[in-house]
Amino acid sequence: AASAMILFSSMINAWQTGTWDITQMTNIQSNILLTMALSMKLGLAPVHFWLPEVLQGSTLNTALIMTTWQKLAPMSLIFMTINNLSTTMLLLLGLVSAMLGGWGGLNQTQTRKMMAYSSIAHLGWMATISSIMTNILIMNFLIYMILTLSMFLSLIFSNSKTIQDTTTTWTLSPTITIMMMLTLLSLGGLPPLTGFLPKWLILEELTSQNLTTMAMIMAMSALLSLFFYLRLTYTTSLTLSPNTVFTKFKWRYKPMMPTQMMVTFTIMSIFL
Repeated sequence: AASAMILFSSMINAWQTGTWDITQMTNIQSNILLTMALSMKLGLAPVHFWLPEVLQGSTLNTALIMTTWQKLAPMSLIFMTINNLSTTMLLLLGLVSAMLGGWGGLNQTQTRKMMAYSSIAHLGWMATISSIMTNILIMNFLIYMILTLSMFLSLIFSNSKTIQDTTTTWTLSPTITIMMMLTLLSLGGLPPLTGFLPKWLILEELTSQNLTTMAMIMAMSALLSLFFYLRLTYTTSLTLSPNTVFTKFKWRYKPMMPTQMMVTFTIMSIFL
């Protein structure tokens, strides 16, 4: 549907201007259609409903690709057409995405759905700053990719599909458990971890553009996301699942995947 909307916006622009170049759109209807199409591809609210359901129905490896690699193409199109996209519309989409991303993840028990709403919230922050400062957008997108990649690699390593599954991560690797906890806190934007830097810069830039009210709402929406990050952190590092176990867990299982790459990305996501 999103690809069809992009083609349709190009057709309208070609009909009005005589050119198929989407980087030089002057038609208002074409710009609105293109903005909504790119928002759908990225998973921005209010056209985000497909993302949590698709991620929940896929494997962790597929969810990793969909939340990282799949975002490159629409983000590249945003960079190419940013001068033609509506600034007001991007700010509104970013604000709604940040709020719904935090709100939607509060009552989730599936890690893939939590990461989906986390992706929606982070992309909302990126949409907010995209029309104001592209340098911050690039930095935010790179940090988002590293954080999401390291978090999914940790979930794949421990095969954690629900919150209850994360309670026994320590039996696989206490080190990975600690690093997963720090990655979650970094996703929440707690200083002095890496995830705090883009949120700080975006709020500072919004304030300098006299968008103080919007900056305040964005900061409040970050608290919603931080709540379910902290809940997942608590269950991962401080609790065990409430069931009776008659056999002891092995302290070390044979790794199902190379851990060097996972450790590298996790360290980058925490201390970059």
